[in-house]
Amino acid sequence: MIVITAPTGQIGRQLVEIIVGSGEPVRLITREPSRLPARIREQVDVVQGSHGDREVVSRAFAGADALFWLVPPDPTAQSLESAYLGFSAPACEAIERCGVRHVVGVSALGRGTALASRAGLVTASLAMDDMIANTGVSYRALANPSFMDNLLRQVPSICGEGLFRLPLDGDRKHPTCATRDIAAAAAKLLLDRSWSGRADVPVLGPEDLSCNDMAAILTEVLGWPVRFQQVPLKAFEDGLGARGMSPAFARGYAEMFAAKDSGLDDAEPRTPANSTPISFRHWCESVLKPAILGTRDQPAAARQER
Repeated sequence: MIVITAPTGQIGRQLVEIIVGSGEPVRLITREPSRLPARIREQVDVVQGSHGDREVVSRAFAGADALFWLVPPDPTAQSLESAYLGFSAPACEAIERCGVRHVVGVSALGRGTALASRAGLVTASLAMDDMIANTGVSYRALANPSFMDNLLRQVPSICGEGLFRLPLDGDRKHPTCATRDIAAAAAKLLLDRSWSGRADVPVLGPEDLSCNDMAAILTEVLGWPVRFQQVPLKAFEDGLGARGMSPAFARGYAEMFAAKDSGLDDAEPRTPANSTPISFRHWCESVLKPAILGTRDQPAAARQER
């Protein structure tokens, strides 16, 4: 039995499609089973509730051999420790109590670097990895850079202004990966559980790109000018707070981006094994462009170009 948390999220929903197609028994933990496609609900066992709840994970992990673990963002959390370690503590207890043998978790790059101790959300994620591994379970942490898919949040500004914004140096090249490749890496580990012990599994995408490189690719794929604008770190943090994010989480995001801009994601050497296949251009063509074309109104940037 494979248990999958966050099965309706960016990574989880793609992982569910792969695992369900394998024929292995699957159990999903979700607050809202109605968000699962009907054909998926017919093929899996569903435990309703939060995977941060002790009773829910105890029921879900019973008889399970493997677990996919992803902590959902909690922008209202009063501390990163509560958001990552506090949320994961009931699961760690249940892993030991129920005899789960293998766990694959979604984590971040940077372990072992000086920057990792002051990298906000990344620091908390790495501490969560330690807590899970300390249960004695065989553990693989998917060590990811920023997700290409996060750019979907900026579709309104890409359409309306021909612009996307991040608190990063526009010329610094960095790895980025597609959530589809993360789901594929997780599925490979969950379906072939011949591994043991603890290790990180980097998922780096096929190339390093700067934000200005990404803007040039967006321009070519979308057919209208798209540019990148660097946001000052303090303005970025203040903007998150203005949108309702807790001070601790806003600071955590700011610290994470500051660490990335200082080279946090550069420490892992790129190899054929960790260079996953989906390029930023392919992702733009297959995911971002259809999302933009699916909006009701024609993008303002495209109208202006005409």
